Parts: sequence; C-alpha cells; structure tokens
Amino acid sequence: MEIVFDSTVLPAGERLEAWTEVTAQALMRTRIKVTEPSSFEARLWATVLGAARLTVTSYGPLVARRTPALIRQLDPEWYQVAVVRSGRQGIEQARNRSRLEAGSLVVYDSSRPFEAVVDGIGPTETLLLQFPKRLVPLPSSKIDRLLAVPLPGTQGIGRVFTRFVNTLAEEPSAPYPALDRVRLGQTALDLAAAVLAHHLDEEAAAPSRSPGHVLFLRFTSFIEEHLRDPDLGPAAVAAAHQVSLRYLHRIFQEHGTSVSAHVKQRRLDRCRRDLADPALRHLTVHAIATRWGFTRASDFSRSFRAAVGMPPGRYRAAALAPAAEDDGESAPAGRVPGRGRSGGEPEPGPSP
Repeated sequence: MEIVFDSTVLPAGERLEAWTEVTAQALMRTRIKVTEPSSFEARLWATVLGAARLTVTSYGPLVARRTPALIRQLDPEWYQVAVVRSGRQGIEQARNRSRLEAGSLVVYDSSRPFEAVVDGIGPTETLLLQFPKRLVPLPSSKIDRLLAVPLPGTQGIGRVFTRFVNTLAEEPSAPYPALDRVRLGQTALDLAAAVLAHHLDEEAAAPSRSPGHVLFLRFTSFIEEHLRDPDLGPAAVAAAHQVSLRYLHRIFQEHGTSVSAHVKQRRLDRCRRDLADPALRHLTVHAIATRWGFTRASDFSRSFRAAVGMPPGRYRAAALAPAAEDDGESAPAGRVPGRGRSGGEPEPGPSP
C-alpha cells in the first residue's frame, strides 16, 4: 500500500485540522475531537482495487461523529467492513453499541449516523474495505442488523476475509497490474459479502436445519448452474427436482423471495460483475445480458436500473473508471489517490 498521509511531517498545531480534511476527502466527513491536540498523530495508507478501496488508518485517542447534517451534505452510500488490527475502539450505530478488540470485524454504513471512540494508550490501527452498497447481493434491511456488531475475525469465514485483506494491505500496489487489482477487489467484496451472509444465516439458524432449507439450497444450487439458460424458470426447477410448482413456490416464500425474483437477482449479479471486469470490455452490454439469460435488451435495462440505480452502460463506465486511474502515477503523501487538482467530489470511505 502507499502512504497518503503522515501527520508527523506537520507542525503539531496543524495535525488535527489536516487529519480532519484528509479523512473527509479519502474516507467520509466526520466531526473529530481529540483530548491532546499537541501530541496527536495519525497516518493513512490506501490502495484502489477496482470498485473497492482498501485503507489502513492509524491514530491516537479521538472521538469521531458522523451526524445527520453531514450525511445530508454528502453520502457516498458505501459499506465499510473494518478489521481492528491493534488497540481498542468503541462504535455506536443503528442503536447498536460495541467495544471492539484487536481481531474483531465490524460493519459501518455511510448513510447512518455513528460515533466512533478511541481511547487508551497508543495508537489504534484499523484496516477498512469500502465498497458501494449496491454491489452487495444482500438486502440492506438485513445488513442493518449487523451494523456496529462485533464479528469474529479470527475464526471461520471471518478469518479467511481477514487474512486476505491483510495480505493485500501488506503488499505494495506496484506489483499488481490494473486488471489484477480489479479482480482482487471483486474477490475481497465477495468475501465481505460471504461474512455478512454467514452471520445473517446464523440469525436464521432454526429454518436452516429444516428439510425445507435443504431443498432451498438444492434449488438455488441448480439455478446457479443454469443461469445462462434463457428457459430457466419455476417450471424447469420444479421438473428437475420432481416437485410440484406449488411446493417449489412455498419453499421460496418461506425464505422471503420467489423463484423468478431469485433467478433475476442472480443473473443481475453476474451481469454486474461482468460489466465491471476490464477483461470483458470487448463485449457489448447486450452480449453480457444475453450470456446470462436476458433475451430482451429492454427488460434487462429496466431490471438493472431498478436494482442498481443507474443504466448498465453508465454503471460500466463508473466501475471501470478506477482501473483507468490505476494506470496513472501514485499520489504523493498528503494527497488522496483518485482526487484531481480541481477538488471534485470526495472519494467515499469509512470513518477515521
């Protein structure tokens, strides 16, 4: 990773103001207070991974608040999954309040107010993966339940995620070509989504042990294998498993969705990934939609816009823009990567 900011090169009286501005540009704007401004120190490292950003922050005791007024000023609509690497910190968001120790994971939402508190002796170091919320194939209403809830980062899927992002953070950006960084970012995003899905599954542990859930997994596995088939639908799924359409629909209803909605969402997820892949630039939007079972361009465009919030062509341009930026020179210390001299819209990211 490349260092973006180091407060030790500044006079003590300018550090807090500089840190507040750097985090507003590289991460998100918060109101920051420290108990001892004269001895405050902070550093920030960052790298671009396609649509995702990986950031490491190190700083002393402080209180950072993101208020409703700041959210109204600018909301990047990103999730951040943070790994506490050292030190301790407190976080409060969505009526959840937690005390985080080294090795913990925690999820933030840029669209909701929060307060983060770091106290104690010595700096706290946190690694944060941030990405647009629209890229997560999970309902935001469910993810809300995990906000500011400590998740284990030293076991299970949390450990896999932590090891992966820590490895990326420890490597300099230069050895990875732009296309590889896009793919690494997608892998990191998939692992983050897997962590969230795992803990949401734990909340629904009772139905997960039922025969209906086992069938649901079989149905959805079949759907994954046949997403490219334009004829994939409830009738095909029911016939392949020798169950009635009524029973099939009931199983999906018990899991809060329908067969058609699940098929459409998974196809959109695959299209979204392909549209953001620089290696597939040569394919038209229509070709990508067709390869994942969308037979009518108008239906695909309408569905994609409804799910993502923008047309597929504009999404593709936005998703591939970071890869183009990566081909340029690295930003010097004190300047945020991806931000031009004209000082346009800040790059979104997590709390300081």
